[in-house]
Amino acid sequence: MASWIKRQVHRYEQMRFDQELNRRTLPFAWGLEHLETGVNGEGPRTFLRKYAEQTIASSDKWYASTSADDYTLADNILIFTSAITSPWAENNQVYAQLFPAKRKGPAVVVLAQWNARWEEQQNVCRWLQRLGISAVKMSLPYHDKRAIPGHLRADHLVGPNIGLTMQATRQAVLDVRRTLRWLKGEGFGPLGVLGASIGSAIGFITMCHEPAIHAGAFVHASTYFGEVVATGLTTTNVWEPLSTAGITADELRHFWSPISPFPYISKLRDAKKRILLITGRYDPTFSPELTGRLVSKLRNEQVEFEHMALPCGHYSMGVWPFSLIAGYRFGKFLQRNLAS
Repeated sequence: MASWIKRQVHRYEQMRFDQELNRRTLPFAWGLEHLETGVNGEGPRTFLRKYAEQTIASSDKWYASTSADDYTLADNILIFTSAITSPWAENNQVYAQLFPAKRKGPAVVVLAQWNARWEEQQNVCRWLQRLGISAVKMSLPYHDKRAIPGHLRADHLVGPNIGLTMQATRQAVLDVRRTLRWLKGEGFGPLGVLGASIGSAIGFITMCHEPAIHAGAFVHASTYFGEVVATGLTTTNVWEPLSTAGITADELRHFWSPISPFPYISKLRDAKKRILLITGRYDPTFSPELTGRLVSKLRNEQVEFEHMALPCGHYSMGVWPFSLIAGYRFGKFLQRNLAS
């Protein structure tokens, strides 16, 4: 029976992947110009290996963020300037939708999946509202209102440009921290984060570096950014130009380790944060093997967490009945752990 369910889930996942429009295969680039330091005459491989190690060792500094000085809120749309200046002005303005609860209290930053549209995840935010939790759905870099003209998909958040992908993911984390600063300044709290897919990875990294986050719920969980790109169904168009350029899976895992959850798990050991993982048992994008390694690492580091594995995949997590089960679980989890 399990084998039959797996085949049906994988058939559905492939169908959904094939139906996606406007998918591009962009050219490979080292993208070192998007990182904040020069290469000092080193080759790109040597530079990126050292850069990854140094960045992880000083990640508190790399992911440090201040408040924005230009927050504006109108019609429940929060706008402010990103802490990172990317090459595209459209991407440097952050937009977030506020769904205020009846009374000011707990609040959660909601981070949607890769290529999510502006109107997606709004029902999730309304569900949190009903539970007495204010929700702020923050647009990720290069998404919806932050999209680059001519790019309907967020090709520059996850792409074969190694340096740009690192800059974009770091930008996302800093944008979340600025959103949390606004919430705290407006008197909301306790604060949490809810992320799905790439939003899950960004939210997890933020939680590891942000003391203000009390609880985090993560739909889909994995180890290293590079491992997902090299093995996942939904990132085959990203992996193809990387592998064609001679980048190995091990190299990519190391290069992109600073924008991966795995290296920062030890930061959670004594942090006393509340963590929920919801994963797909037959997920061809965030593979169960990678999820299992993350779960084992959390246990080995003696980090307390809850985990629910559903008999579904990546896309199918968003359809009935799995969306209903997952939504109920993370909603009640956040309500229970953010009760003020």
